[in-house]
Amino acid sequence: MEQEPGSEVRATEVGSLRCASHKAIVSHTWHPGKRLLGLFHTSLQSDSKPEEQIISDKSPPPSSPPSPPSPPQPPADMADRTLQSILKQLQSNPHMPYGEASSLLSKAKIALLKLNALTPTPNTPANLLSLARAVYEAGALFSIRAKDAEGFTRYVAQLQPFYELQPQAGDNGGERNKVTGLYLLLLLTQGSYAEFHSELEALACRSEQQGSGGEVENDRFLGYPIKLERWLMEGSYDRVWKAMKSREVPSEEYGVFSEILTSQIRSEIASSSERAYPSLPLSSTKSLLFLDSEGAVVEFARSRGWAVRDGHIYFSASSSAAAVAADADEEGERDFSQAVIGNVLGYARELETIV
Repeated sequence: MEQEPGSEVRATEVGSLRCASHKAIVSHTWHPGKRLLGLFHTSLQSDSKPEEQIISDKSPPPSSPPSPPSPPQPPADMADRTLQSILKQLQSNPHMPYGEASSLLSKAKIALLKLNALTPTPNTPANLLSLARAVYEAGALFSIRAKDAEGFTRYVAQLQPFYELQPQAGDNGGERNKVTGLYLLLLLTQGSYAEFHSELEALACRSEQQGSGGEVENDRFLGYPIKLERWLMEGSYDRVWKAMKSREVPSEEYGVFSEILTSQIRSEIASSSERAYPSLPLSSTKSLLFLDSEGAVVEFARSRGWAVRDGHIYFSASSSAAAVAADADEEGERDFSQAVIGNVLGYARELETIV
C-alpha cells in the first residue's frame, strides 16, 4: 500500500505532540512521595528562625511598673502642723530670748494667714480659733516679760475679737483673765484711769451675762489690779507695798509692774512730803518711801535735789517754793470759784425779786 507524499512527516509531528502531552500529564499527576517531601521542607522552613529572633523571643518578662508617689500634703495640713509645732516651742520655753520668740511668732502668723484664721470669722473651725488665740496670748506674755508695752498692747488688741466670741463647749478660755489683768495693771501704771474703769465695766457686764457676779474680784488675776487701784485711790500705799512684796502676786509677769508702781508711789509720797514738811529724819524717810537702807534714802534725796545733813533731809527751797506756789494757785482757784458761785446766787435772787 503506497503512502501519500508527506505522510511520514505528519506522523512524526503527531507522535511528538503525543509525547509532549503525555509528559505534561505525568508532571501534573499527584505523587504521594513528592507531596510528603514538600510538606516536610515547608515545616523545616517555618520552624527554622534566625538566632536573633529566638533570643528576642526568650527575653525576660517586663517588670511591674513602680508604685506611684504619695500625693503631697495639702497646704492647710502643713500650716496646721507648723502652727502646732511653733506653739509647742513657745509654751515649753517661756524664757526664750525675745528676738527668737518674735521670729517664731512671725512664722506662726504666716501659718494662720494660710489657714484663714488670722482673724476670727463665723466659718473658722473651733480648733483653729483656739490655736490662733493661744499664739496671740503667747506673744502678749513674751512682750510683758521683755517690758515691751507697745507690743503687748498690740497683742491685746488682736485678742479682743477672739475674746468676744461665744465660748465653745469644753473651752477653758485660755489665758484670758491673765492677759486682761496684765492689761489693767499696764493702764494703772500709765495713769490711764478712764480706760481702766472702762475695762472694769466691760468685765462686770460679761460677768453678769455669764451669771457669775462676784467672779471678777474673786479671780486671782483680775482681783489683784482692782485691789491695787482701790488702795492707790485711798492713799493706802503701805497695803500696795505689802501686796507687791507678798505671795499675792499672781505670776511672774505681774512682778514686772511692781518696780513701776513702786517708783510712782515714791514719787507721789515725795511730792506730798515736800508740801507737808520742811525736813524729815532719815529713819522716818526710809520707812515712808519703802526704801531698804539709809544709803538708798540719800541717793533718792539727791535725785530729788534735797539736802542731807545731820541725819535729816531738808527739802530744797525751790521745791518748797513750788509747793507753796501750787498751794497758792489752788487757793486762788478756790477763791475764784467761790466768787463765781456767789455772783450766780446773787443773780438768782434778783431774778426771783423781779418775778
